This record gives sequence, C-alpha cells and structure tokens, in this order.
Amino acid sequence: MESSEKTRGAKMLKVQEIRELIKLVNDSNIDEFVYEHEGSKIKMKKKVNEAAVVQQVQPAAVPPAPAPQPVQAAAVTVEEPRSEAPAKEPAPQAKAADDADLHKIVSPMVGTFYQSSSPDADAYVKAGSKVAKDSIVCIVEAMKLFNEIEAEVNGEIVEVLVKDGQLVEYGQPLFLVKPE
Repeated sequence: MESSEKTRGAKMLKVQEIRELIKLVNDSNIDEFVYEHEGSKIKMKKKVNEAAVVQQVQPAAVPPAPAPQPVQAAAVTVEEPRSEAPAKEPAPQAKAADDADLHKIVSPMVGTFYQSSSPDADAYVKAGSKVAKDSIVCIVEAMKLFNEIEAEVNGEIVEVLVKDGQLVEYGQPLFLVKPE
C-alpha cells in the first residue's frame, strides 16, 4: 500500500502550470525545454513558423488525467489527446467572402474567454450590439489576471465566435464586427 501511495503522490503539472511554462519558453530565447519529475516528462521545442509539441508522460501506475484542450502561445502549442468533440469546421467559402468586410476582434493572449464581468452579470456584448472603439467586449483571463478586451472599431457585433469559459489562443478571432 505504501508504494502505491507514493506513485499516486507523484505531482503532475496542472494545466495552468503548463500554460505558464509555455509562455516562459515562448518569451525566452531558448529553442527546447525538457522537464522531468518522478516519471513525468514535458518536452517543448520552439521553431519559427512551426508549432512545437508538448508531451506529458504519466507514470504507469497513475490513471490518466482528463486531457486539457490545446493551448497556443505564439509558436508553441500543447497537443494532447482530446476527449471532446472536434473543433468547429472552417466556414464555407461563401461565408468567407461575406466575412472579408468584417473586422475580427482577436485574443491578444492565451487564456480563458469570459463574456461578462461575473457569472451572474449580463454579457458585455452579443450579436446585434453596437460598440465603440473603446467598448469592452469581453475579458480574457490569463494567469489569474483579468484583461479587458476592447472593440478596437466602431460598429455592430455580427457574431460571437467563442463560448463563455472557453480556452482561447493567441490571435484567435473572438468576435466579428461590421464596421461603421
């Protein structure tokens, strides 16, 4: 019993800790990072214009933890098996042509998208909402910091592209806005 308790006691990195490591590696000049601890291993490689793979290997005696969603920081990506439905399919070409005249509000960082300031508050904006350049449209939480995202353009919200509480990547479109 003692040996199985020791195996179960092996500390696996949390998703948030992995995100922080990705950001640190991405912001540094190093190209490769390896972390090993009690049978767990994380390996990150960074290449220009290519995504790096982060692998977390669990000890054999520990049951696998639920896989987090992929996280991307600039050119670094976390890829682990997903138990969720595949990502949304790209829009048809006809819709892409319509979207060409729309402004995309994109996430300036990796984090969690929130449509309101608190769970019981109304969403900042929804489809059909009028926005000004400095209007707050959402919050992206990264490393316990809540960052207010502004519209950047005067116009009308055409579509909200992400769901409340969803992980978003750097540069991922959050809203489509019809500029005025």
